[in-house]
Amino acid sequence: MRYRLTATTSSLLVLLLIVALTYAAYWPGLHGGFLFDDFANLPTLGASGPVDSWPVFWRYITSGTADPTGRPLTLLSFLLDARNWPADPFLFKRTNLLLHLLNGLLLYSLLIRLGRMLTIDAPRYRIAALVATALWLLHPLLVSTTLYIVQREAMLPGTCVLAGLLIWLHGRAQLATGKMTAGLSWSVLGLGGFTLLGVLAKANGALLPLYALLIEMIVLAPRQLFPAGKIQRAHRITLLAFGVIPTMVICSYVVWTGVHGIATGGPAFRPWTYAQRLLTEPRVLMDYLQLLWVPRPFSTGLFNDQYVASTSLLHPATTLPAILAMLTLIGAAWRIRRGHPALALAVLFYFAGHILESSSLPLELYFEHRNYVPALLMFWPLGLWLADARTLPALKRGLMIVLPIGLALMTHARAEVWGDVRTQSLVWARLNPDSARAQANAAQIEMQTGHPQNAVRRLETLLTSQPDQVQLAFNLIGARCLIGGIRPDDIAAARKAMQGTPNTGGLFAHWFDRTLPVAMSGSCPGLGPGDLLSLINAGLQNPKLTAAGPQQDLTFLRGRIALAQHQPDAALADFQQALDLQVRPGMALEAAATLGAAGYPAQGLRLLDHYRQVEKNAMPPGFGMPMLHEWVLARQDYWPHEFSRLRNQLNLDAKASNTNSNTDQSTPH
Repeated sequence: MRYRLTATTSSLLVLLLIVALTYAAYWPGLHGGFLFDDFANLPTLGASGPVDSWPVFWRYITSGTADPTGRPLTLLSFLLDARNWPADPFLFKRTNLLLHLLNGLLLYSLLIRLGRMLTIDAPRYRIAALVATALWLLHPLLVSTTLYIVQREAMLPGTCVLAGLLIWLHGRAQLATGKMTAGLSWSVLGLGGFTLLGVLAKANGALLPLYALLIEMIVLAPRQLFPAGKIQRAHRITLLAFGVIPTMVICSYVVWTGVHGIATGGPAFRPWTYAQRLLTEPRVLMDYLQLLWVPRPFSTGLFNDQYVASTSLLHPATTLPAILAMLTLIGAAWRIRRGHPALALAVLFYFAGHILESSSLPLELYFEHRNYVPALLMFWPLGLWLADARTLPALKRGLMIVLPIGLALMTHARAEVWGDVRTQSLVWARLNPDSARAQANAAQIEMQTGHPQNAVRRLETLLTSQPDQVQLAFNLIGARCLIGGIRPDDIAAARKAMQGTPNTGGLFAHWFDRTLPVAMSGSCPGLGPGDLLSLINAGLQNPKLTAAGPQQDLTFLRGRIALAQHQPDAALADFQQALDLQVRPGMALEAAATLGAAGYPAQGLRLLDHYRQVEKNAMPPGFGMPMLHEWVLARQDYWPHEFSRLRNQLNLDAKASNTNSNTDQSTPH
């Protein structure tokens, strides 16, 4: 007996084949390591011990500092992979890939529903959904989102957006059949509930209402009108409350940020102004679109610090053409929305998805992962064209096979690079010759693999043209130490970089941790504690580093040099000065513990006593999640417990030290 597959079953089998192909294409990249921002975010998994109890869980889940929300949904998802630090990167990357595949399945479901609403015949909208899903899932541009562990925070909003839109469309369909209670419940859950979930993963989850409004205006309203009456009014009120108002709030915030930023200048921590950013982002968006429609196996990856900001409409020369191209695309899409709704929706959905991260907010200019959600509908119009067998059927059938396979091969090639740290660093350095970050990263890998001379040549070449890049200067010192010692001009170059850098971030502190023992031991000829002190003093005098945070960090490091030189009172004075700049309990504990661990518990106790005197000046927590985190700590009596525990230990150490001292004095020699 013969069985014939139904169209639905055939589509699902093809979809599973696409999913399997995507998994195979990404497989080599799962064996790579942690990168950059991974180290800035994931160690919170073990910051206060393994996440194996409710008190530790609540401290962990409220510890986020990115966005006012702290992105707790993203933090929660990391617990699927590890509950302590350090951890295995493979598990995190595998979960990212599974999430990417889930998003592909949700995208297919959304495109099927949208195709039905456009009253396209079933075979065509099914094929179009399969093609568009395959092109999105397999696109090499998304590798830098999927295999960069911390960018799960960019993927989870995609999950929330897709699920929220599907649930809202289901609720809208219920309303259309007269089921008001069920329809409103599903609509509110989709637009309200999943917008909230998206925001808890990353702030751009707040764009879900805008996506829904675009679908409503372009696809739904012209074709599926509600009969006048209570149901129509309920739908409009729901859309107003959970669609229009949130969208107006977001757009108003973006506009206010731009206007206020242009009026007040800055931002101080960026090398460009708000006005220059607004001129630059159309160029960035055009570059993104080129990468989406003319894909290539390799791109600049995570290093985009060399991207040149626009300083006027004519500099660079592509600035004005990019602005005109962007406005033309948006205007044309709106104009053709009646006759070509899928194309109009794809274009407007894309630009809407960039409203937060590619407009006035003072984020870095360029990152590939920002395209993950905006590009969701990008290939749907192409899929609809390929699925129309009335013209050029042979060519279209061939393209439906060749395009996904071609993208899969490019994604596989890029994933192989992501799976090999050394190859990855060298490829990115070659593609980004003017990126200080890329060259410093490649130099670090060369030092780790026994090629410090290559690192020296690489760093010297770029440092001459970018003398304020501390990452080049510091890594050059490290490379010089590996090949025999440093020269006075290396220290001079590092001092010059410290005098001009706008931000050291955590870079100097991490480098200092590695370098201080080397300087104290004398194992690197030409490098001593005085050289490190000169770098710190240069930073303290840098007019761009006058904020309390950088001053506190540098003053604390100055105290550590004094401590390493067995000058506990000088170290204590620096630690107290650092604490006074920003009174924080964590800072006080770290300073006191550092003194105790170095063998000076009496000074550690004096530091704790000093904190008691200035505790009333403690920094208030920032708005949002930091306030909730502080509340959790207060509920657990966390700080009093930690201070009591450390004070007890320091007292014991001090008594033991006094006892040993008395014993030594009474022993005959």
